[in-house]
Amino acid sequence: GLQGPCATYDTACSATLVACHGALRAMQLHECSDGLVAGASLMLVPGPSALVAAAGMTSPRGRCHTFDSRADGYARAEACVSLALAPVSEGASLSLLGSAVKCDGRSASLTAPNGQAQRDLLRAALADAGVEPASLSRMEAHGTGTALGDPIEAGSLAGAVLSSRGDGSAPPVIGSVKANSGHAEQGAGLSGLLMLAYGLA
Repeated sequence: GLQGPCATYDTACSATLVACHGALRAMQLHECSDGLVAGASLMLVPGPSALVAAAGMTSPRGRCHTFDSRADGYARAEACVSLALAPVSEGASLSLLGSAVKCDGRSASLTAPNGQAQRDLLRAALADAGVEPASLSRMEAHGTGTALGDPIEAGSLAGAVLSSRGDGSAPPVIGSVKANSGHAEQGAGLSGLLMLAYGLA
């Protein structure tokens, strides 16, 4: 019986977060009163695993060592995730206040993200939410566990969030669900958002 806007997103690892952005915007534009976001990533055939392994993206140890000196690639994982969005109400325990989507632009490769683009995205999301960086207590990183990508992401978080905090501010907790359950690829973004919500609840 759902009759609001319906869209399918394929933006690789960010697909479910981009879908969540679309649902939030549809609610803000009064195209629908509530939103439902869902995503799934299943490993049913061996081909994709062989391709990412041949590209050197997966860990020979089979683990995601996020923000760790042992980082050597990611472990593939499956996910089936969903999230229901409702209008913000008084007394709500959790609220999605804002969102932003941007393209990475020019970068060296798929595994070498553009740090400046990441910083701009973080600042845009904070601005849309009307939230000051100093008020953040917890962040969920993409954190795939690669020696190249993790330092770029850490630098982006430092540049967009940590540099704006005073010396007396308590450091925020930074985590990544991938260190526990692996990289769910198309389902990764929403898995991280749900982990963040769980940590804040």
